[in-house]
Amino acid sequence: MKNFKLLAKKVIEIETQAIAELEHYIDDGFELACQLMFHCKGRVIVIGMGKSGHVGGKIAATLASTGTPAFFVHPGEASHGDLGMITSDDVVLTISNSGETGEVLAIIPVIKRIGAKLIAMSSNPESTLAKLSDTHVCIKVSQEACPLGLAPTSSTTATLVMGDALAVALLNAKEFTADDFALSHPGGSLGKRLLLRLQDIMHQGERLPLVAESAKIKDALVEMSLKGLGMTAVVNSQQQLTGLFTDGDLRRILDAKIDIHHDEISTVMTHSPTVAQGDMLAAQALKIMEDKKINGLIIVNEQMKPVGAMNMHDLLRSGVL
Repeated sequence: MKNFKLLAKKVIEIETQAIAELEHYIDDGFELACQLMFHCKGRVIVIGMGKSGHVGGKIAATLASTGTPAFFVHPGEASHGDLGMITSDDVVLTISNSGETGEVLAIIPVIKRIGAKLIAMSSNPESTLAKLSDTHVCIKVSQEACPLGLAPTSSTTATLVMGDALAVALLNAKEFTADDFALSHPGGSLGKRLLLRLQDIMHQGERLPLVAESAKIKDALVEMSLKGLGMTAVVNSQQQLTGLFTDGDLRRILDAKIDIHHDEISTVMTHSPTVAQGDMLAAQALKIMEDKKINGLIIVNEQMKPVGAMNMHDLLRSGVL
């Protein structure tokens, strides 16, 4: 009976070593590849065959989502019309572990004739592909994780990691921000975390729980029940926020000698509560609430007047949580 756990650990060990070895290949060739893509006026075209093509598709997607416009072209399709997608303003990143892949080499003369810059990513700096290119990025590994040494394993992992290294280096060089990232990721939970702001989900107008400092505690409890947020903002005569009263505050005063019918809310409210602004990202608000261990926030304007309120349930419904 094979020891599957032992075999799996050996694969991870070999591939981890392959990644560690890549540090030796962050050289002048890598630097020039980054420079070519950084100054590219067109698109980065990624080309690869077989497993290299699958990895190339992911590299192109990572580049595109981190500020470097890119797309993948299959070398077989390129020979039948897709070379028309490539212009002299583009940079072509070709991936071939051996550097001798026939389908890739077949289109190199046309790419050079078009005038696009050419980056080779292979394990052999003396390969035909490397010699025909403007620069070479080495992805050589000492061994494949496949015991037969045949199935691309360590080599494809190394290629993927080197592609990430290129993308992240370019991201930093271009000063790509979280807001830039959000523009290319508007869908799903990631998009919501990056784009959704408190003003998009907060309770406002008549839905905003609000009482005056002079209000009795019972009136604050009624307001909390009506608005259903488990809290109410407390304001002064200028309608500026001075405090907050929550379900937690109510539990804390139950044992105190408090007369909810006669005592004012200002005597038991939380003074100087944590607040937020409407243009704050919902994801930022979530972090604040988690750090402060609170369940809700009052949103204020520049004059410290409450304009909205939200709680964890709102974040849950919006898909941020």
